[in-house]
Amino acid sequence: MSGTASWYFEIGCHYGGNPGGSQEDRDLKVLQINTVCGSGSVGRITVDIVHALEEAGDEGMIAFGRRQAPEGVKTWKFGTNLDMGVHVLHTFFKGEHGFASSKQTARLIEKIKEYDPDIIHLHNIHGFYLDVEQLFRYLKTSGKPVVWTLHDCWSFTGHCAHFDYIGCMKWKTGCGSCPQYKNVYPYALFKDNSAGNYKRKKDAFTGVPDLTVVTPSRWLAGYVRESYLGEYPVQVIPNGIALDRFRPVNGGLRKRLGFENKYILLGVASMWEERKGYAYFEQLADRLDDSYQIILIGLSKRKLKTLHPRIHGVMRTNSMEELAEYYSMADAYVNTTLEDTFPTTNLEALACGTPVITFATGGSVESVDASCGKIVPKGDIEALIQAIEELRGEPDKKEACLRRAAGYDKDDRFQDYLKLYRSLLERQGRQAVPGQNTGTEQ
Repeated sequence: MSGTASWYFEIGCHYGGNPGGSQEDRDLKVLQINTVCGSGSVGRITVDIVHALEEAGDEGMIAFGRRQAPEGVKTWKFGTNLDMGVHVLHTFFKGEHGFASSKQTARLIEKIKEYDPDIIHLHNIHGFYLDVEQLFRYLKTSGKPVVWTLHDCWSFTGHCAHFDYIGCMKWKTGCGSCPQYKNVYPYALFKDNSAGNYKRKKDAFTGVPDLTVVTPSRWLAGYVRESYLGEYPVQVIPNGIALDRFRPVNGGLRKRLGFENKYILLGVASMWEERKGYAYFEQLADRLDDSYQIILIGLSKRKLKTLHPRIHGVMRTNSMEELAEYYSMADAYVNTTLEDTFPTTNLEALACGTPVITFATGGSVESVDASCGKIVPKGDIEALIQAIEELRGEPDKKEACLRRAAGYDKDDRFQDYLKLYRSLLERQGRQAVPGQNTGTEQ
């Protein structure tokens, strides 16, 4: 994120080379909007979609609000530290998230008009950087097809990005008296305004003439169809992974760690909080015998200091090569998440030939079947232990895991987005790239 406090709209100068020809030669022009560009799982997805567009001879650009963009990507940055700080205070004290940053949003809209994309693709529009009412007023009159990929549930609740952990379904009829407005993102510390937020978001987000919702899981798609966003077509495009990076490797890690004779259970999270199920690994460490070894990746320095003595802890790493080595070494990947949309860690483990045991949580079950792992009732420690012991006694599942992972090649998934873009243009009667299969599963 930029350190300057001045208002600015930065046109990225990182665009490398001229892939796909000149702008005049391009058939498709897509603008994506997200909180960040190139960092975090969603930020990386936006960059990968741009690369997919360019490889097809098309053009992509990312408008983002915070942090910095990687080299080689055409970008617009329109957020500042000052604006984010004001938006955070607006959320904390008024309980209204997504209803500030009006000046920044006005500048974004002007640049969208100038860029004149064929498709506007929204990702996370929360994150202290946009006035969503202002943006959607423009979208309703822009005459452009809109794709909105939902990576969580914030778009159809009065506050929460996730509600599955506490089992709250108020969003089906209207939020209010939010049980977690103070202690979960986006942290409305001093005022519960979930009822008003729900109404304003419903009014803003409905009625866009040509909008398609995309979700990474069937689980989230089902909830979207039950919400006020159910008026739109919903398409499932699962997250993908880099199969050339996540693959079986043997770099001698097991020997270096001294775990040659152990049955290794691996857990991975970007942040080990309560809803990621850290407590279940402590219970496993207490109850499993010494032939098992638990390894957790993604622990903070603070967490490492209080780590269970029978758990081997590793701090967070962004190295795909290091992660692939840990996944490959593990005998089973255990996902104790209590709230998740579609965890890519399951896919990464499968791509390294490691079976997955997961709680029946959200979209976590959708990448796992009996050939490559086990699904157990959410929060059931007895069933979890039984599944681990059963898996240990079963034949090797490496080849089945690799076959399962092959369906989640990120390049194929991004091609699904390109097919969707072209189908939307064809629906409008505009020129799409010839010879492309535009069949999409709704």
